[in-house]
Amino acid sequence: MKTKTDAITLEVVRNALGSIADEMALVIMRTAYSAIVRDSMDYSTGVCDRHGQIVAHGLTMALHLGSFPDAMRKLAEQYSDDMNEGDIFIFNDPYTSGGMHLPDVYIVKPIFVDDNLEGYATTVVHQIDMGGIAPGSAAVYSNEIFQEGLRLPIIKMYERGEPNPTFMRIMTVNTRMPEKLHGDMRAQVAACTAAERDYCKLVRHYGSDTFRSLLEELHNYAEKICRDEIRAMPDGQWTFKDYLDGTGDHPEPIPLQATVTIRGDEIEIDWTGSAPQVNSAINCPSPFVKAAGNLMIKCFSNGDIPNFEGYTRAITQITPEGTIVNPVSPAACAARAIIGWRAIDVLLGVFSQIIPEKGCAAGEGGVSFLSMSGFDRGERFVYSESLAGSWGAMRTRDGVFGIPNAGGNITNVPIEMLEAQLPVRAYRYGVVENSGGPGKMRGAPAYIREYQMLADETVLVMRSDRRRYLPFGLEGGYPGTPSINMTTSHIDGSSHFVPVMPMGPVVLQQGDIFCHVGAGGGGHGDPLTRDPQACLADYIEELFSKGYIEEVYGVVINAGKAPTVDTAATDALRTRLRGTSRPEPDPAYLRRFLKTFDVHEYTLHAPRQLEMGPGDGR
Repeated sequence: MKTKTDAITLEVVRNALGSIADEMALVIMRTAYSAIVRDSMDYSTGVCDRHGQIVAHGLTMALHLGSFPDAMRKLAEQYSDDMNEGDIFIFNDPYTSGGMHLPDVYIVKPIFVDDNLEGYATTVVHQIDMGGIAPGSAAVYSNEIFQEGLRLPIIKMYERGEPNPTFMRIMTVNTRMPEKLHGDMRAQVAACTAAERDYCKLVRHYGSDTFRSLLEELHNYAEKICRDEIRAMPDGQWTFKDYLDGTGDHPEPIPLQATVTIRGDEIEIDWTGSAPQVNSAINCPSPFVKAAGNLMIKCFSNGDIPNFEGYTRAITQITPEGTIVNPVSPAACAARAIIGWRAIDVLLGVFSQIIPEKGCAAGEGGVSFLSMSGFDRGERFVYSESLAGSWGAMRTRDGVFGIPNAGGNITNVPIEMLEAQLPVRAYRYGVVENSGGPGKMRGAPAYIREYQMLADETVLVMRSDRRRYLPFGLEGGYPGTPSINMTTSHIDGSSHFVPVMPMGPVVLQQGDIFCHVGAGGGGHGDPLTRDPQACLADYIEELFSKGYIEEVYGVVINAGKAPTVDTAATDALRTRLRGTSRPEPDPAYLRRFLKTFDVHEYTLHAPRQLEMGPGDGR
C-alpha cells in the first residue's frame, strides 16, 4: 500500500493517537485507588512509536511529557534483545532508568503486531507510597536516595503475559499502603492494555509500512512547525534568575537560572548558573526540567506544535551535572517537583523578555505538596495531595484563580472526598482577601486550605515555597503575596510557623489545626492604571476590601447595597498617589496581607523584577 501523505490522513492519524493517549488517562482516573491519582490526577499517559519516540500525550501532566524520551531510551538500551509480546516493564529509578523520583512509577507495554514491534503504551503514575523514611515517600529531609523508598531498575512486571510474582511480593512489603498501590498499578496495566488494542487496530488499518511512514512524516511535521515558531522569535540571548526560599528553619536562597539563545530556527536553554545539588531532596533529575523547557516553547508559540517527539530536534537543553537540575547519584530527589515547577517561573521570566506581549508574571510557584499519615481505628492511612491555583497576570488579563499550574492538570481534592476517606476535617478552603500582586492586571489571589486532625496523632510531611522570594511582577506590576504554613494547638490555641520546606516531620495531635496559604500571583502593569470598574467587581466579589482598593489602586468606592465607583474622588486620589514617591515594592498591600494572619515580623525579598540580563556572552 502506498503511503498517503495528504494533510487529512496525517491529521486523522495524529488525532487517533491522541485519543488513545486520552483514553489511557481516563482508564487510570476511573480505576485508580488512591486520591493522589484518582482525584488529584498526578499521572501521565503516552504512546510511543517502535523507536520509543513519543507520538501522543494524554490530557494530564504536561511536565511528565519530557520524561518519556529519556526513560524510553534507557528501556531500549537495556532490553532491545529481550522484548516479547505480553511483556510489561516497570521502573522508577532516576539514576539507572531515566526516572524522576521514586513515587513516579513507569509501567510500559511494548505493542506487537504480527510479531513485529510497532510501538509502546506508556504510563507514569505518582504512587501513594514507595516506602522509605517518610509516609508518601516525598520527604524534603532525606539526603540520599537510599532513604527515599524502593528503587526499581527496569524489570519485567509481566513476561509473555504472565505476572512476576516475585516483584509483587517485594512490592507488598515495601509500601505502607499495599492495597492502594497494587490497585493503582493495575490501573496502569489496564490503560496500557486498552492502548494496545486500539493501536493495533490503527496499524492494521494502514498496514505496517504505511503506518511507520506516516509516523515519521508527523515527526518531521512537528519539527517543521516548531522551527517555524522559533524562527518567528527574535534572535538573541536572554537570561533570568530566580530563587527558591531554601529548606529548614534557617533557609539559604537557592538560585535557579536559565539562559535562552535563539539562532534562526533553533533554540538553546542552558541552566548553567543554577545551584549545585543540595543535601536535601529537592534535587531534580533532568527529564522534569527539560519538560519545563519544552512546555514554555509551546506556550509562547502561536501555532499548535504536535506532541510528536520530532519537534524537540530544534531544541537543545543544557542541564549541568551535579546541579539541582541534574543531580548525580546518590543525591536525594523525592521532593524534586518544586524545581520543575519553579523552572516554569524562570522560563516565564526569560520568555517575557523575548515576547513581552505574551509575558506572564509568576504564579504561586507550582503546587504545594503534603502527605499525612497515621492510624485510624487501628488501620494505617497515607494521604497525599497537591495544591495549586494562583496564576500571575498578563498584559490583557488578570491572573487565573482555581486552576492548576501550567505544568500539569493536577486538581485540588474536593473536601468532601478528603473528609470521607480520612480522619481529617476541612476547617477552611477558599480565597484569601487582599492577596495576590497588584497591577493593571492583578495576580490571582491566594488560596487557603486548613485541616483539623481527628486521629490521635498525624504525621505531616510537606513542601512549599514562595515565602521570602515572592512571585515576580512584570512591567510595573507588584509581586504576589507570600505562602504561609501554620499549626495551631488544640490545647492553648497557640500558633506556630512551619518552614516552607521542613527538614523533619510535623507531628500533630488530635484537634490540632494545620493551615496552608499558597502564594498569590504576581501583577502586570501599574496598579494605578487598573480599570476602576474591575476594582469594583473585585470588591463586590469580596476579593479586596474597600480600604485596600483605595490604598493600593487609588479607586474610591461608594459602599452600600449597590456599590459604585466615585469617579471624581478616584481621579483626585490617583493624581495624588502618582505624585507620591512609592517605595519599591510598595509595602502597603503586603502589610495588609500579613496582618490578616497576625504576622508582625516577616523577611521578604520582593523586587518587581528579578535578575535579568543579556546572558553570559558565550
